[in-house]
Amino acid sequence: MPIPQNTLPVPRHLAVIMDGNGRWAARRKRPRMIGHRAGARAVNTCIDFCLEHGIGALTLFAFSSENWGRPEEEVGALMKLFLNALEREVDELHRRGVRVRFIGERHRFSTSILERMQHAETLTAGNTRLHLSIAASYGGRQDIAMAARALAEDVAAGRLRPEDIDEATFGTRVALSDLPPPDLFIRTGGDTRISNFLLWQLAYTELWFTETLWPELDADTLRQAIAAYASRERRFGLTGDQVAGLATHIPPEAAAR
Repeated sequence: MPIPQNTLPVPRHLAVIMDGNGRWAARRKRPRMIGHRAGARAVNTCIDFCLEHGIGALTLFAFSSENWGRPEEEVGALMKLFLNALEREVDELHRRGVRVRFIGERHRFSTSILERMQHAETLTAGNTRLHLSIAASYGGRQDIAMAARALAEDVAAGRLRPEDIDEATFGTRVALSDLPPPDLFIRTGGDTRISNFLLWQLAYTELWFTETLWPELDADTLRQAIAAYASRERRFGLTGDQVAGLATHIPPEAAAR
C-alpha cells in the first residue's frame, strides 16, 4: 500500500547501510555468501519502494573501504556477486528510469568490474526518476580527505584563495554534491552507528535503526522508517518556534517537496 502523500512526507534522499547478511546466513547455518545473495534481493525491494513512493535519491553502502580487509575468499565472492548484479540488473534499472552511479575508490576494483560500472553509469546517465548511488570501496573520512586534497590543489595552482574556502565550497567537492543531503538514514541489523558512511553529508540527517536483518527487509519495515521520519521535527539548529514560524511562510507547493 502506498504511503498517502498528504499525510506522511517522504524523504527526498534516503541513505542505507545494508547490514546483517552474514548473521542472517549464520542463523540458518548457511555460508555467509548465501546471506549476501539474499541481501541482493533486498536491494530490489528498497529500489521498488523508492520508485513507488517518489523518493528521488537512494544511496546504498555496498562495500566499505575497510571491507577489503575481510577474508580473501569472501572479498572475491563479493566481487563476483557485484559483477553479476551489474550484468543482470542494469538494463532493467535503465528501463525504469533509474540513474546509477558509484562513489568510492574505483582503482581498487578489477578491470571487468570497472568496465561494468562505467557501462551502467553511461547507459543510465540521462535518467531522473531515481538517482541510485552505490557506495563501493567508500569511506566517509576518505571522501572528506579527497575533497580537502582537491581544494589544496586548486589553492596551489592559484585557482582558489584559502579565504574563499567555506562549508559551501567544501561541500561541492564531496561525493553526491549535486544531490540534496540525505533526509533519512536507515541501518538494518541492530547496530547503532554510522560506520564511516557519508560523514559530511549526514550532518542533519534523521537516523533510524532496526533489528531487522537486511535480507529480511520488506515494505512494512521501510514504511515504519518513513513514519518515524515524518514524526520528527527537523530544526537544523533553530528552535521549534522558529521552525513553526518558517513553516507558515512556505508555499504549499514547496512544503509538499
